[in-house]
Amino acid sequence: MRVVAGSRRGIPLKSLLGSDTRPTTDKVKESVFNIIGPYFDGGVVVELFGGSGSLSIEALSRGADEAFIFEKNMKACAIIQANAEKCKFTEELHIERTDARNAVKILQISGKKADLLFIDPPYAETRFYHLAQDFSEANLLSEGAVIVCEHEKQLELPASYGPFNKIKNAVYGNSAISIYEK
Repeated sequence: MRVVAGSRRGIPLKSLLGSDTRPTTDKVKESVFNIIGPYFDGGVVVELFGGSGSLSIEALSRGADEAFIFEKNMKACAIIQANAEKCKFTEELHIERTDARNAVKILQISGKKADLLFIDPPYAETRFYHLAQDFSEANLLSEGAVIVCEHEKQLELPASYGPFNKIKNAVYGNSAISIYEK
């Protein structure tokens, strides 16, 4: 696994060994960014279920201003921190060691709105995709925000979360990506 493009292109990233996390493959990551826009002119990224933090680091490498990663696994947080240090994103990347269900409350306190929201829970935990609706209802998504959900290809996510409608569903092996915009 590596940073695919941008200012940190080619830097290898660590991931947690074992089955605790399921890192997004470079192929899927590259496809996602080709769909949502290969480069950014600033913006805030929020990654729920951070794992290795590779999606947020990729977005930072491609021009996002800052990223908030929510991950409750202490070992995964250490991996995210190591990846942030390796890529020199320690100032831009904020790791919140907490359950993703606390993200709305934490972001409300910070006053930040997400321009890009990644939701990639463990595949067996389908109940967490409703967090997209929670973000929408809490007005924590910017006007031009994009929501990216990674899930099992058999799982059909809703057509919309509030005013955010599914614009793309792509399958990559056993994984699928559903992308939502206003």
